[in-house]
Amino acid sequence: MNEILYDSRWVGNHGIGRFASELQKLIPGLTPFEARRRPWHPFDPACLGAALWNIQPKLFFSPGYNSPMGWPGQLIFTLHDLNHLRVRENSSSLKRCYYDFVIKPACHKAAFVLTVSEYSRQEIANWAQVDEQKVVNVGNGVGVPFTSAGRRYEPGYPYLLYVGSRKPHKNITSLLEAFAISGVRSELRLVLSGHRDRQIQAHIDRLKLGKDVDFLALESTESLAEAYRGAAGFVFPSLYEGFGLPPLEAMACGTPVLTSNVCSLPEVVGEAAILVQPDKVEDIACGIRRIVQDSTLRSQLRESGLRRAQLFSWNETARRTSQILNRALGNFPDWKAVAETYGSRKVYP
Repeated sequence: MNEILYDSRWVGNHGIGRFASELQKLIPGLTPFEARRRPWHPFDPACLGAALWNIQPKLFFSPGYNSPMGWPGQLIFTLHDLNHLRVRENSSSLKRCYYDFVIKPACHKAAFVLTVSEYSRQEIANWAQVDEQKVVNVGNGVGVPFTSAGRRYEPGYPYLLYVGSRKPHKNITSLLEAFAISGVRSELRLVLSGHRDRQIQAHIDRLKLGKDVDFLALESTESLAEAYRGAAGFVFPSLYEGFGLPPLEAMACGTPVLTSNVCSLPEVVGEAAILVQPDKVEDIACGIRRIVQDSTLRSQLRESGLRRAQLFSWNETARRTSQILNRALGNFPDWKAVAETYGSRKVYP
């Protein structure tokens, strides 16, 4: 596939970055596109289009949502979700314009639009007003170092773990409130990924959580896996996700998971996690009590989570993506087979 120019600028230690990195490793023949400008820069679509006129690849493939403007060649890009439109706090007039005048036209122009869940596939197709078969769910995966075997983070006390950003839709305020009323503070602490900041500390002080909440800077995927393995449970009551890698990674590490019953999250965890209503603090608190105080439930969640995680692999994501790339290059003539396999049915049971 030396005809494919791949936007490797997305590779990094974040959700899209993990997707981008794994595809680059597993799909042979991708030619990296390199530029100092970040792919989410507001002027990137115009600059990228100009660069492609000079390079003239047969196919440009981005693992992220950026797409070239003014370039007539073949394009496949990846829209993981509509977070910038659906989450009010993450939206802005500039972002909405970017989606309306750059991403939506790209959805119509592209040979395919890749995404990572059935929830996102349907949402994107409806928003962009394109045929659902053009939006392809290739899924996400999980692999090494996220396994149940390996070192564990051992801070000297049992803990529940949250991993993610501090953006409002991650619902950390509700998580703190639920932990405060859960009745389990005498049994374990809540550990949040990242560093302590003024805003989160203000919530901790308001709720009088004191030393019941700690912070953990995770410098690598190995340290993240160790934190998952050491946790009594993983809590992730997000209000919006296009997939939800942290719950999947936690399950692959053998950690019982509590997450939300909205968006793509039930699709990812199936029946292998406690599902709660993220907009109801008492429901989150009830889920926390169950995961902490019911040892039989924790064992069941551990086993079912490990089985569930086996359904997701980066090799399979790369295989599906390769099929779509080959189809766009004309190397996979049976379009109907591709559409029926990946376009209009759920990837995971």
